[in-house]
Amino acid sequence: MFRQNRLITLLLLAFVTPLTHAAEPLRVFVGVLPQQTFLERIGGEHVVVEALVKPGQSPHTYDPTPSQIARLADADLYVGIGLPFESAWTARIRSVNPAMPMLDLSKGFSQRAMEAHDHGAEDAAHGADTHYHHERDPHLWTSPMLVKQMGGEIARALTGLDPDHAADYAANLAVFETDLDALDADIRATLADVRQRRFMVFHPAWGYFADAYQLTQIPIEHDGKEPGPRSLAALIDQARRENVKVIFVQPQFSRKSAEQVARAIDGRVEVIDNLAPDYFANLRQVAEAIAASERDASPR
Repeated sequence: MFRQNRLITLLLLAFVTPLTHAAEPLRVFVGVLPQQTFLERIGGEHVVVEALVKPGQSPHTYDPTPSQIARLADADLYVGIGLPFESAWTARIRSVNPAMPMLDLSKGFSQRAMEAHDHGAEDAAHGADTHYHHERDPHLWTSPMLVKQMGGEIARALTGLDPDHAADYAANLAVFETDLDALDADIRATLADVRQRRFMVFHPAWGYFADAYQLTQIPIEHDGKEPGPRSLAALIDQARRENVKVIFVQPQFSRKSAEQVARAIDGRVEVIDNLAPDYFANLRQVAEAIAASERDASPR
């Protein structure tokens, strides 16, 4: 009887022990929702990911909440992408979790300068113009091929923290890279016959996308500010000269100026969001929106 009970106990332990020692998923924080998609695609079931900037919020005006700071204290990894708020909050984040690795995906990239609509010079020159200023463009994720490079860094970071699942991270990365190649090919096909390679957008968040696909974005804002009456008039003149019929806006920004330009040129406003979590569908939709904007501008 003793031997039988001991055998039952050993059998129970054989089933229970692996469960009690199962590895907990890595707790990972990221800055914005597209990054959450990247981490979840590569990390799979071995990660639980939270983005600091929630839907509808702007990373340009964002501050982490006290509850997020509290959860960061228990996180295993922070993956940034060079957003301004990350630089401002790095010291605070490190103070609550000094041992947590912080991976900055913007490192190693030559960041472009942000375009700005020059609301002063354009009035003097009697024409709207776009110039670059000192602020660096953090929206690297709008280029699928830059994201492909980031994927390797993400896989290496996860493997370093969780080497037992290195094979899973490598396999997930391979699928992720294949999907990014397909996304890139689809965007190129969608834009292949587009002759009007310039598009007007309120906030210049699409620079890396534009660079990747031989496009030019024309911003309406300047340093986050709405244009004044004379600047708005110059923008309308430029839109008419270039036969622009669609003004793109992000949901995190005001539509007022974009709608004024659209009314003046008998065009329309369309929302595109570089912070949308469904990264692959979103970039395909953006490419189609740009292609459709040329169809709107074509004479009927």
